[in-house]
Amino acid sequence: MSSDFPSSAGTVIIGAGIVGNSLAYHLSKQGRDDILLMDKGPLPDPGGSTGHASNFLMPVEHSKEMTHLTRRSIEQYEDMDTFTNSGGIEVARTDERMAELKRRVQSAKAWGEPGELLSVEEVEEMVPYVNTDIIEGGFYSPGAGTCDPLRAGEVMRARADHETDGGLTVSPNTEVLDLHVEDDAIQAVETDRGTVEAGEVVIAAGLWSPKIAQMAGVEIPLTPAVHQMVSVGPISFFEDYDGEISFPVVRDMDTQMYERQHGNDLEVGSYQHRPILWDVDDVPSIDEAPLSPTQPPLTDDAFEQSMADALEIVPELLDDPQAGVRHEIDGLLSVTPDGAPLLGPLQDVEGLWSCAAVWIKEAPAIGEAVAQWMTRGWSDIDLHGSDVNRFYEYGTSQEFVENRGHEGFQKIYGIVHPAEQWQSSRPLRQSPFYDRQEDLGARFFEAAGWERPQWYSSNEDLVRTYNEELEGLLRGNEWDSRWWSPIILGEHLHMRDHVAMVGDMGFGKFDFVGSDVVEYVEQMAVGRTDVDIGKTVYTPILAENGGFVSDLTIARLGPEHYRVITGGAAAGSDRAWFERHLPEDGDVTMIDRSESLCTLGVWGPDAREVVQSVTEEDMSHEAFPPYTAQEITVGEVDAWAMRLSYVGELGWEIYAPAATGGRLWDTIAAAGEEYDIRPVGMGVYGTTGRMEKGYRLFGHELELEYDPAEAGLTFHGVKEADFIGKEAYAEAIDEENAATLCTLSVDDHTSESGERRFMLGNEPVLDDGEVIVDEEGRESYVTSAGTGPSVGKHLLLAYLPPEHAEEGRQLQVEYMGEQYPVTVEVVGSRPLFDPENDRIRS
Repeated sequence: MSSDFPSSAGTVIIGAGIVGNSLAYHLSKQGRDDILLMDKGPLPDPGGSTGHASNFLMPVEHSKEMTHLTRRSIEQYEDMDTFTNSGGIEVARTDERMAELKRRVQSAKAWGEPGELLSVEEVEEMVPYVNTDIIEGGFYSPGAGTCDPLRAGEVMRARADHETDGGLTVSPNTEVLDLHVEDDAIQAVETDRGTVEAGEVVIAAGLWSPKIAQMAGVEIPLTPAVHQMVSVGPISFFEDYDGEISFPVVRDMDTQMYERQHGNDLEVGSYQHRPILWDVDDVPSIDEAPLSPTQPPLTDDAFEQSMADALEIVPELLDDPQAGVRHEIDGLLSVTPDGAPLLGPLQDVEGLWSCAAVWIKEAPAIGEAVAQWMTRGWSDIDLHGSDVNRFYEYGTSQEFVENRGHEGFQKIYGIVHPAEQWQSSRPLRQSPFYDRQEDLGARFFEAAGWERPQWYSSNEDLVRTYNEELEGLLRGNEWDSRWWSPIILGEHLHMRDHVAMVGDMGFGKFDFVGSDVVEYVEQMAVGRTDVDIGKTVYTPILAENGGFVSDLTIARLGPEHYRVITGGAAAGSDRAWFERHLPEDGDVTMIDRSESLCTLGVWGPDAREVVQSVTEEDMSHEAFPPYTAQEITVGEVDAWAMRLSYVGELGWEIYAPAATGGRLWDTIAAAGEEYDIRPVGMGVYGTTGRMEKGYRLFGHELELEYDPAEAGLTFHGVKEADFIGKEAYAEAIDEENAATLCTLSVDDHTSESGERRFMLGNEPVLDDGEVIVDEEGRESYVTSAGTGPSVGKHLLLAYLPPEHAEEGRQLQVEYMGEQYPVTVEVVGSRPLFDPENDRIRS
């Protein structure tokens, strides 16, 4: 392991905390043999959160991505002999929290992690010092424990040096002064020890990452936030026990605190205090900091309630007359606008990567996954939810990051509903329809910063109109009906019977032009895109392993002109993916139209009559066939339309300049009055209509762990032209599926209490009470859930192995601690509603 500062390196990693060390090690395993690892602090503790975090790992989260990353990190810590398996218990003081702990068990089963509910007596048996008079029970995670990330970093650096045969250079006490960028590509890193040339640089500098990214003219949206912690000791109770920890870590969830043994001391950590955010420029230097830059002194008044709550939950320990506060800090960590890490290639600067906002518990696995991403293009654990580019065009301003960081800090130990909406920094992105929708009582949900109506209070009468059809489909339980309305179901049935307008879906819209564009677009897509002008192609976008990077629609607008339409939430990562694969020596230009074009969907049996009455063009079936696109004029508005549908109805997506979007809305609304046209929300577009048609959704059904054959998306066959993932895709078609995506329905919603319950997604699927697992080791779980009013059933999508993927097969789904009977309705992609797609083709 060299310490001589080089003039060039194959890969430069900025930051030598647990994340940077893990990256260095895993990049070396992937074949990188010329790596420079640097940090402005000393080693082994460079001064970031690696050196002060409480270092316990509780693996079960409601996020599959984070649960799998934590499990993989635990395995790595174990392999380095830096993990102690103590187990962990989350205790509940309230009935609401006990219900949440049942959901925690549900998630544990869905993601293949052990976990169980504990009675009060069982909690007391495991942690006898907990005051069980004030708790209702607990959730036990037997896989939890503590780690030594500083020691793990030493092991990783040594292993990386071995893997590279001395090709790792470690440079502590080295401050980055600038990043050199030329022609939109990273060229070198300038430091106080010299300048090192590199074509590949990773920013893994924790809370300093945004400052370093700014040197290259890009943004990493995170902010430092305080997590308060005190260490109390010596605790006489622990004197009879050897080692660092002999009892499970305790998380007192309702007070947003934890208590964990640390030798003869007790660490008490808190997230219940008011959010205290820092400006990174105010973080002291190593020389100025009394302990380390990320360990400023405790803000005493903010910790007063936390100490009172700690005394209440573990009085036997904290009332020890021998004990005193030995250590107290406002520990700084990184928070992001949505609480997830910031990973991947940074858009607009080739060769520059982010590996930031990573916590101790998932750091080794994230280092491994990002190393895989860097070297082969995909990772074993899907990281799409952490893609740094997800905030493009809206979520990187300092005010936005601070507002969301402030709000998100309070959610860390909170009970967060799956559909819960962020409240701060809204509205931010508004379509030209926004004011009209607001006047109609739209309940707005946010996606990628866009305000999108989920339902309209103006349609409340539809619930009464369809009262008979909706019998048995209405939700009485508060949790099930939170962030939901029966109006959605009424809007759905009105669309099926008449006509509806949906706007705006917040799509990403990218045009590609140039003499080499046909070859380029063919390379990107599974579907054949060298089609006639005016044709549209729905297609998967794959990584080399055959897993999903995205799914989207491509329309050919001219001989050298294509338009890509993708979901708004995926627009940032999709733009980065397409941009990263643009030919260096070819003639292809990418133009982002996401902000300049708005979209209005018009669907339903009467859609043609409405649209034809205000368009100059012939909108007949013969003149405007399904799955084609044309330029049209709607009243005075020049527009472009595609005849396709995500809700399974006749109709069009109409695209117009944002400046004329208001006029487009008014024209369609006026034309539709005699047909009782209604605006309907994304509850119909994204859930009820989609679920009845069995349409897949990226990030739910479609991800890197599943291939198009398993998802039922092989109708394109294998085209002659090469494309990314072709070999793996062809192999998947030839092989028997390890699992197939199926549509299931709930047979009986009745709980033990007699209340009807409705699944929301991410629940485990069972057979005879046991979670179903396919031959690849993947648990079956509900990827999407939603009511299908036209079929009168609550529908679920889930991957099932061959022995369970049989239509009519009876299975169970576990929801909130109880099992409910379900039936496999459809195996594969055939729609449950209108299986022949007659409505779309009418």
